Amino acid sequence: MTQTFARLDVPPAYKVVYEAIETEIMAGRLNPGDQLPTETALAEQFGVNRSTVREGIRLLEQSGLVRREAGRRLHVSLPHYTELAPRVSRAMVMQRVTFRELWEVCMVLEPQAAVDACEKMTPEKLSSLERNRDAMEEALNAGNSITALDVQFHALVAEATENKALLLAREPISLLFYPAVHVLFEKDETGAIAGRRLVEAHTRIVDALRARDVETVQTWMTKHIVDFKRGYDVCGLDIDAPVDRMPASPDLSD
Repeated sequence: MTQTFARLDVPPAYKVVYEAIETEIMAGRLNPGDQLPTETALAEQFGVNRSTVREGIRLLEQSGLVRREAGRRLHVSLPHYTELAPRVSRAMVMQRVTFRELWEVCMVLEPQAAVDACEKMTPEKLSSLERNRDAMEEALNAGNSITALDVQFHALVAEATENKALLLAREPISLLFYPAVHVLFEKDETGAIAGRRLVEAHTRIVDALRARDVETVQTWMTKHIVDFKRGYDVCGLDIDAPVDRMPASPDLSD
């Protein structure tokens, strides 16, 4: 009887390069700011050609683990949570995640973020929230979109918690959830009412954060998230429909 063996699943060489460097970074033997060897040096060390190394480095750059700085030399970097989130958000779109599912998670994360932010709120972070709230009111009065400012507001609250796990968990959901509700603000009179309710909620949340009033901030953030679902219902939108596309990243450069 002739012995048979399963076919070997050998990863491409560039993935081996990627995984080897990633392992060193994750193990802490390469730290943010450390300079990597040149492509030529890496090719010699790995025993592969430069094009293979270049492909491995491309994957590392896409993952945010390395970046090119002055002189085009590669350095190890610490990816920001906003760089990591789009990949998870795309996976959610592919998994046909619905608005209801996003909303249910937001009902847990956003009130908790507001409560945690109460304890760690600084004058600088509070000022950022106040500027955001004022900018939103101005945009609403001028008839401009407030979606990007709404996304930013909730991100600022989350950042005030200084909880990296929370930031990493909520950002992919935020990228899909808050832009998805922009339709609520485009419905003529209904949109104007929704916008006013949103600004009022943000004002109450900012006031509670300033006073470090945990009970009030939790109550208003919960009401605020409930309001998003109510707005969907009023507009006759299907909350069980999948969020079927990735929205453009909000432009807050102004």
